[in-house]
Amino acid sequence: MKLIRNSALLAAISLAALSAQPALAQKNKDKDKESAAAAPAAAATSNVVQGIAVANLQAALANTDAYRVAQQQRPVTYKPQFDQAQARGNALEAQIKPMIDRFNAGRQTATTPALQQQLQNQARAIQELQEKGKQEIQQILLPVALSEAFVNEQLEEKLDQAVQKAMEKSKVSLLLQPGAVVARANAYDLTDEIVTELNALLPTAQLVPPQGWEPREIREARAQQAAQQAAAARPAAGAAPAAPAPRPVTPAGPQPDGR
Repeated sequence: MKLIRNSALLAAISLAALSAQPALAQKNKDKDKESAAAAPAAAATSNVVQGIAVANLQAALANTDAYRVAQQQRPVTYKPQFDQAQARGNALEAQIKPMIDRFNAGRQTATTPALQQQLQNQARAIQELQEKGKQEIQQILLPVALSEAFVNEQLEEKLDQAVQKAMEKSKVSLLLQPGAVVARANAYDLTDEIVTELNALLPTAQLVPPQGWEPREIREARAQQAAQQAAAARPAAGAAPAAPAPRPVTPAGPQPDGR
């Protein structure tokens, strides 16, 4: 009985070995293919010039956790502004559509100078109404635009530090923008490393700016204007000082003795 069991066990092992041979053969072939594919990649990696990298800084900012979370939170935080802008846009469209329909219908029959002048007036009225509505919607969405600028500025303030850290860790001494490179291998891309450093430096960004906050461009423009006004108010360097007031002239002749 024991012999029979051993024979059955040997047969099972043989069948398993036979059935495994094609799989092993295929596995070996796949392994050979992977080795062959890895060889050029290894060769390409070995040909990478150390110390040079390329990074898309705008993509790095947009791929940070702080930016993505802010993009998700903003429609919720500013829902009243979005709803108000949508309602104003719908009302504006309902107001302008009949005017556009009348304008298009009048174009078919505007054969006299007077009718053509009326069409020009209608077109001007439509354009003015569109511009006014656009400004109103922009004003409604101004808090949203300020929020976007505020988040971007927080990230940009950390960008230089993140770039330096990524360059130090990757031993990069020259960093280029993608637009300055005609072609490159992926091994030169440092964008992901910069994203990692930005995530560490600024895990989350403040979504709502403080009261009265203005973007950097506006602050810099105000500062420049103030500096120009201050410079214009100061007297020019090297200007001649004002002449002193003339002394009174003593009359000629004998003077009274005062007695």
